[in-house]
Amino acid sequence: MTIREIAAALGAEICQDQFEDAPIAGAYTSDLLSDVIANAHEGGALITIQAHKNTVAVATLVNVSVIVICNSRPLPPDMLDAARDEGIAVLRTKENQFTVSGKIGEMLKTGQG
Repeated sequence: MTIREIAAALGAEICQDQFEDAPIAGAYTSDLLSDVIANAHEGGALITIQAHKNTVAVATLVNVSVIVICNSRPLPPDMLDAARDEGIAVLRTKENQFTVSGKIGEMLKTGQG
């Protein structure tokens, strides 16, 4: 599953589209950024409601490929600028973290978008 396939399957808006459309190796859901640092894996997706520049900094630190912002949270321009600079995709969906986690988990398990 690539980032764009996941975005299409979720019906998510691609808010930062300057990234390599890489395969996603897994996903991690958390709104506590220190937890993300300790537990997220390289090449994965970060599912969160934390829509700010620090989320991008944490994603960069652990080499996350895509940030999925849930609950239609507004995205500040400095977050999108930082994600663009780092080549990290940013998706936004109206769904909550639980629903998105389940959908991405199932997609990764079956290999289908």
